[in-house]
Amino acid sequence: MRGPWKPRVDKPAPGQALAVAAGSATAPDPALQALRRFTPARIALGRAGGSLPTRALLEFGLAQAQARDAVHEASQQGALLVQLTAEGFTAVGVHSAAPDRLHYLRRPDLGRRLEPASRDRLLQWAAAERSRPKPDIVFVLADGLSPQAAARHALPLLRILDTALSGWNLGPVVVADMARVALGDEIGAVLGARQVAVLIGERPGLSAPDSLGIYLTHTPHIGCTDAQRNCLSNIHPAGLGYAAAARRLRYLMEGALRLGRTGVELKDESVEPAAHPGLAAPHGARF
Repeated sequence: MRGPWKPRVDKPAPGQALAVAAGSATAPDPALQALRRFTPARIALGRAGGSLPTRALLEFGLAQAQARDAVHEASQQGALLVQLTAEGFTAVGVHSAAPDRLHYLRRPDLGRRLEPASRDRLLQWAAAERSRPKPDIVFVLADGLSPQAAARHALPLLRILDTALSGWNLGPVVVADMARVALGDEIGAVLGARQVAVLIGERPGLSAPDSLGIYLTHTPHIGCTDAQRNCLSNIHPAGLGYAAAARRLRYLMEGALRLGRTGVELKDESVEPAAHPGLAAPHGARF
């Protein structure tokens, strides 16, 4: 009686297995590979048999780990407050109603409202400044879903904006911990600001775990919707640069003053300089 059937397996000669494995790697299409100059997206990676090459697979795993770490990273509010004060900015630290990072991630609504102590702190500041004109713009530096983005990019961008907005009445720089975008609405309303710009760490991606976004709202108040804001995103050295982001924000701020609102009716029609960042500003952005 014959035993159970077994498939025939031919053992390769010594050194043959390595040669087969090495020969199975397929180079990416040259036409697609040329496109890699224009994007950090994962295109034209090649193949190794039915999978990705080892290097591409390891780089993908690393990017995922960096994105997860960025979301759970602790806020650097204290360091930002020290840096801002050292550079001559009036800075105020606030905290959302989220008691910790875990609640912040699980309860987005808590990140949209101030805790009572922080609201009182802003009310005291507003009362002390009541004899002065209300701020034209208040900048909120928020940790968001990538605290490292705010820590790395908010201050360099703010330096450029401070110079570019010399004719504007700037309010205090509010450094917000455990903050969502809508927290800026309550901050702007308490301080009586005409506009609020929230510089916030964006949800980390696989190309950049430290991308910064800016959300501009005219006449901020509790209950504003996303349709009432304008957004600039992907701000970091390998994405939208600081100078370009400052130009586009200035353009939107001026447009909001003319239109009387931000949001879907305010379009970013600025034109980026063709040659060098230090050359002419875009149409409508009078630096």
